[in-house]
Amino acid sequence: MSQIFADDALWLQPKEFTQDYLASLCIALAQIDTDAVQEAIQMLRAVRDAGGTVFVAGNGGSAATASHWVNDLGKATKRSGRQPIRVMGLTDNVSWMTALGNDEGYERIFAGQMENFAKPGDVLIVISASGNSLNLVRAVELARERKVATIGIVGFDGGTLKELVDQPVWVRSEKGTYELVEDAHAAICHAITRYLVADRPERGQ
Repeated sequence: MSQIFADDALWLQPKEFTQDYLASLCIALAQIDTDAVQEAIQMLRAVRDAGGTVFVAGNGGSAATASHWVNDLGKATKRSGRQPIRVMGLTDNVSWMTALGNDEGYERIFAGQMENFAKPGDVLIVISASGNSLNLVRAVELARERKVATIGIVGFDGGTLKELVDQPVWVRSEKGTYELVEDAHAAICHAITRYLVADRPERGQ
């Protein structure tokens, strides 16, 4: 176990604490399966070129990651010169989310939105440290019913989502290391965005 995740970690000086955290992050990043990231990229390229919709969802810190990535996928990737990615953040319509949570239960806040839009050929991305959030599981279940492809960006042991989605991207980590996983998830999202920005049309396209 890294020193920073031990119960007695506070004896470390701030500099040592920071160095240890960054070293742990480097280890987590180095263990990411880049073949899985490549598959996720190809799924996003395909839905972009087919004019499908990408849905992105997460809870807590992962909701912020999802919202950030929706901005990057929707705006930054336009620099590629290819057609824009149709992307929708399922965490960003607060009134709709709270209505679903109040009337139908918190586990329905994402699936309830997708019911209005999801169609075959679309892609759902769920972001979760634990991989066990019930509202994300329900969204993936709906996606499977609608023939929507699914990507799960997960941490810890991968949880339920790792086995449920079509393409998991897993940050191997100890349970409870939320900050480490969320930092690694942000790096994955940025790497995918950078590729899509650089994915220029070939001449004649």
